[in-house]
Amino acid sequence: MALTKNDIVARVHELGFTKKKSVDIIETLLEIIKNTLEKSEDVLISGFGKFCVKDKKQRRGRNPATGDDLILRERRVVTFKCSGKLRKKINGQPY
Repeated sequence: MALTKNDIVARVHELGFTKKKSVDIIETLLEIIKNTLEKSEDVLISGFGKFCVKDKKQRRGRNPATGDDLILRERRVVTFKCSGKLRKKINGQPY
């Protein structure tokens, strides 16, 4: 099951913050991350990972339902690369 924003707010609330303050903290953090990515700047969270905005060029694609060829427009996508510490923790390895 996925961890939701409400789950994160609840865990912050458990630390002793009011429910409203917990929501404000999480909303502010997410807005900072979104605004930084919108400016095409990277977000590096030590021990967790790095969010980057990458430019994708226009390319040919295909509609899988009909098989028709089409052109996919240029766009920007967000990528995430986890830190070595997080990778080791996920794989059950010591730091």
